[in-house]
Amino acid sequence: MKKVLIINGPNLNLLGTRQKEIYGNRSFDDFLEELKKYSTEKGIALSYFQSNSEGEIVNKIHESMGKTDYIIMNPGALTHYSYSLHDAITSADIPVIEVHLSNIYSRENWRSKSVISPAATGVISGFGLTGYMLAINYISESKKQP
Repeated sequence: MKKVLIINGPNLNLLGTRQKEIYGNRSFDDFLEELKKYSTEKGIALSYFQSNSEGEIVNKIHESMGKTDYIIMNPGALTHYSYSLHDAITSADIPVIEVHLSNIYSRENWRSKSVISPAATGVISGFGLTGYMLAINYISESKKQP
């Protein structure tokens, strides 16, 4: 069974209450139960981590080395300036799927630049919470084995 870690960054703990017109009205905790069931059906053991602290996320990536087959990451606003996350991803040598709920290219100009994307295997943007399921689908079909 592949081991996948979801890492959500700053303010994603507020899903369901924060800017519902952009991010929807469902909390990630509610969605996570559905996603875990879906992942299990796809042969994936899913774990979850959320932090509003850049350093904690870097530490979690480091801790995942040798223990995690893939990371699905929504870095939140860290997407646009966190070179420390970029470096942690490239150092950890764990494939990362970058996920964004909104289409970062159709919003404010500053949101269209990701310093994470060059270190990521791929990017899913603009499909809401479904983006996490799309990442799970990719991972389940990937040839990389645990």
